[in-house]
Amino acid sequence: MAVRFVGTFTPKLDDKGRLTLPAKFRDALAGGVMVTKGQDHSLSVYRTEEFDAMAEKIVEASRNDPEARAYQRYFFASSEEQRPDGQGRIPLSADHRAYAGLTKECVVFGSFDHLEIWDAVAWRDYQSQHEENFSAANSAALNAVL
Repeated sequence: MAVRFVGTFTPKLDDKGRLTLPAKFRDALAGGVMVTKGQDHSLSVYRTEEFDAMAEKIVEASRNDPEARAYQRYFFASSEEQRPDGQGRIPLSADHRAYAGLTKECVVFGSFDHLEIWDAVAWRDYQSQHEENFSAANSAALNAVL
């Protein structure tokens, strides 16, 4: 069975820019992770296997399409391979920390096939702005499954 990432955790970013990954996921992530810039000024953390599968799909897009080319460039240029240390910490680059606006207080939550890293204040703001969308559950993307 594939690894399932769910739940919300609140680790702190240390003075060296390292983030401690949730203990319940450390075994699944011990082999290495890929950290990328995600949507909505967050960071995404993928197991290397998941990242590779996604990367194969991304490179299938036509390089003749300027939007696909731009996405490919941005996605791969913003990706970094990391291996958690013995305490489950991964270093987050200054560029990644700036992109996500990370301060000491962070939120890490599971998005089923990957983890997302958010600044705690930005995550609370996002939740406040989108609570009604979740409650209404009327998105066309969800209608097929709900």
